[in-house]
Amino acid sequence: MKKLLLASLAILTLSAVQAQFKFDIMAGGAVPQGPGAKGGMLLSLEPKYGLPFGMVSGIRVEGALTARGFVSSDGSSAGANVAGIVSYLVTSDYYPLHFLHIGFQPFVGGGTGVFDMAAASFSGNSSNDVEGTGATSKFGGMARSGFQIHHFRFAVEYNFIGSTTQTITDNNGNKIGTASTKNSYTGIKFGTTIGGGHH
Repeated sequence: MKKLLLASLAILTLSAVQAQFKFDIMAGGAVPQGPGAKGGMLLSLEPKYGLPFGMVSGIRVEGALTARGFVSSDGSSAGANVAGIVSYLVTSDYYPLHFLHIGFQPFVGGGTGVFDMAAASFSGNSSNDVEGTGATSKFGGMARSGFQIHHFRFAVEYNFIGSTTQTITDNNGNKIGTASTKNSYTGIKFGTTIGGGHH
């Protein structure tokens, strides 16, 4: 009898824990900032765990492909080749209507972590020289809002990333100016949540 009771408690505990685990798989568009920038696409994976009072915490791993825009010190602008931004963020969401247990659940949230940006090359409007910016990592953040209908999820996320400044040189290696780019981008994404119910 005691073994049966312990086994039942173990099954109930395991079921409760499993019910709190969720996994988001999302895709969509990435819209960068600045002149010369061109939008691209993104894919994100986010394992999460449900907490009391409508809170959900997780880790977002996202890859975004965009063409960033560069503005040189003389005012000219250029578009870079398509390059990736991979981010690793600790996230948290709040569902204000969680206590109603209804299918439609709006949420707000955010996160913070590291953004790894691949190297990108660009050419200015006033020069045929091709310049480039090396791969770099920056600490940044993210704010988002959206809704979930059962396992369907939609979100708009703004990713805050510091700008990058690149020195421009001539063919002899002499500095002739600088070029800067805004790395922040907006993600418009949709997908599915596996496990854990709708909130």
